[in-house]
Amino acid sequence: MLVALTLVASLLTPVPRLTVPGAEHTEVAVLDDLTTAGTTKTGHTDPADWAGLHSAATVNPTGVPGVQIDGYFPDTSTGNATHGWNHDSQFVIRLPARWNGGLVVGGTPGNREQYANDYTISDWVLSKGYAFATTDKGNVGVNFHEDGRRPGDAIAEWNHRVTQLTVAAKAVVRQRYGKRPERTFAAGISNGGYLVRWQLENRGGLYDGGVDWEGTLWRVKGDNLLNFLPPALKAYPDEAGVRAAGFAAGSEFLWPFHRQYYWELTQQLYQKELDPSYRGAAADYDYDERRPYAAVAKIALTGGITKPLITLHGTLDTLLPISRDSDVYAKMVGPHRPFRYHRVEGGNHLDSLVDVHPDRLKPMLPAFRAAFEELAGWVSP
Repeated sequence: MLVALTLVASLLTPVPRLTVPGAEHTEVAVLDDLTTAGTTKTGHTDPADWAGLHSAATVNPTGVPGVQIDGYFPDTSTGNATHGWNHDSQFVIRLPARWNGGLVVGGTPGNREQYANDYTISDWVLSKGYAFATTDKGNVGVNFHEDGRRPGDAIAEWNHRVTQLTVAAKAVVRQRYGKRPERTFAAGISNGGYLVRWQLENRGGLYDGGVDWEGTLWRVKGDNLLNFLPPALKAYPDEAGVRAAGFAAGSEFLWPFHRQYYWELTQQLYQKELDPSYRGAAADYDYDERRPYAAVAKIALTGGITKPLITLHGTLDTLLPISRDSDVYAKMVGPHRPFRYHRVEGGNHLDSLVDVHPDRLKPMLPAFRAAFEELAGWVSP
């Protein structure tokens, strides 16, 4: 079991001397409250990073004192303008005064910056006593695909940056508390969920388990967003055609919003990253004809997890439809690996849409918190 919460008395003293291995720049601050209730006031988060990811009805814990480290690792790309640094590979590490012996690490959803997990993940795990660390993944924004020399390099960097931060955060935890974490968990949403899957498949020795919240599925051959979003775009508004692309019956009321704001933009962003020579319309993209296999192979998942993983996915996800994503990944993992899968009835990709359709949608955040508690109990000796 994780150790009982223990007060770190040294937090009552001036800013501690902490070093993040491999970092090019760091800034350390002792804060009265590491949650968004406090960091929004002190400038140690950016609400724009986590806007739209949670329901307005969400109630978060507050009042978690501790140490925050902001910084960045060496990198050549400059898309992240947070703090005026104009430097990618930015990260945040939070060390609560009352530590339970655990560490939670992740990367951000979409192409957001490093504070994107603050409201949905950081606040809650900090209140439980976990240290927390997350990264901007090494490139941000709608031009993230301009990073890297070859197709697929930008997304491949995401995985490297999570690994890099996990190793560094473990060392920081040891400096701060006098010992390494007893449990290290990976957790993330959407692209962040993809990162959890990849880490547990490829760097499992760094972790004790993970929670994958609607992670993006990448496969060289088979289901991925480059072969289900174009058919949906081409078919819309024909209901039979969109359902044939994988979108659930009963999710029709969500299609206009996602068609306007997400389907085409998402397809184009990842086509530019993985198949930049394509010049046609998003709806006409044919993955099996284009075959950007070498690029996708750099980021592909296999299902070969080596540590306990809990995946949760909403049945009404209208960006990454469950039938083309987590249902498929569950089959890839198979029955003989440490895996649990929760299909959340009425869950969508964005909890903010629960506020618009409270009678039709169920928020995913409570399911994530339950899954995290389940994981902690599962891996405890």
